[in-house]
Amino acid sequence: MQPPRAAIAYTLHGNCYVNLTNHCSLRCGFCPKFNKQWEVQGYSLRLAAEPSAEEVIAAIGDPARYVEVVFCGLGEPTLRLSCLSTVARKLHAQGVRVRLNTDGLANWLYGRDVSAELAEYIDAISISLNAQNAEVYNRHCRPPVSQAYQQLHDFIRCARRYIPDITLTAIDGLAGVDIPACAEIAQHYGVKFRRRELDKVG
Repeated sequence: MQPPRAAIAYTLHGNCYVNLTNHCSLRCGFCPKFNKQWEVQGYSLRLAAEPSAEEVIAAIGDPARYVEVVFCGLGEPTLRLSCLSTVARKLHAQGVRVRLNTDGLANWLYGRDVSAELAEYIDAISISLNAQNAEVYNRHCRPPVSQAYQQLHDFIRCARRYIPDITLTAIDGLAGVDIPACAEIAQHYGVKFRRRELDKVG
């Protein structure tokens, strides 16, 4: 029996979610894919190959059907910055609201501040803060470098200069994660905060 074909674009809550890649900067212990779970709300997100910009645009179809288009999936969209830029610019030019869900490590990854560039085609960013300090963050997110949590905070500081709609998120239910403390961090930066639930994806 053939496995289900991976969704490049899928619909949830009136939004279109775009699955650009399965690769990520982190190896979060709570991520479904590291527990061999590749389905989100009935959609298979395990890509056999990363889609081209043209394939993504075709998979989205008429973007006017959606409240917003969200770059998310089970990977880090900014790892494919060129494809993200191509698709999001086209959508943005059509008046579509575009949101990026990210781990906030793009500046570290590219060795430069990419937030001003993102602001040209991204209307809102949701950043996975995930913890109130580096110790708890490193325990759950398993970053490739020890200074990742600081890099995440640097990205927040950079992005808020260019993008007015920023939300930090953290998962309630992870050991040691202090949700009120995470909300205070968001308040400190003057951005929004959203509490997520453990094992609830999508």
